[in-house]
Amino acid sequence: MDDDDEPFEYPITDRLDLHAFAPREVVSVVEEYLLACRAQGLLEVRIVHGRGKGVQRAEVRRLLGRLEYVLDFGDAPPVSGGWGATTVRLASGEEN
Repeated sequence: MDDDDEPFEYPITDRLDLHAFAPREVVSVVEEYLLACRAQGLLEVRIVHGRGKGVQRAEVRRLLGRLEYVLDFGDAPPVSGGWGATTVRLASGEEN
């Protein structure tokens, strides 16, 4: 049995570090994470995608731009990752 195929529980906090995920999984992981955050009442979160070439950052922001429950997003403050992380503000589940 291949351990890579086994699902695992990722703790839902106000920070998601995408370095632990394969690039092909990033969009679905972020979307599921944001839904779980809303369900737990976490409405301000930070997604750490790293600096690199900006590919994951672009993918994450493309997703955020089309999700109706994302109120706004932008670069994290320098102390929290700067352009290597994106802060996201979510609408509560009751608003949508």
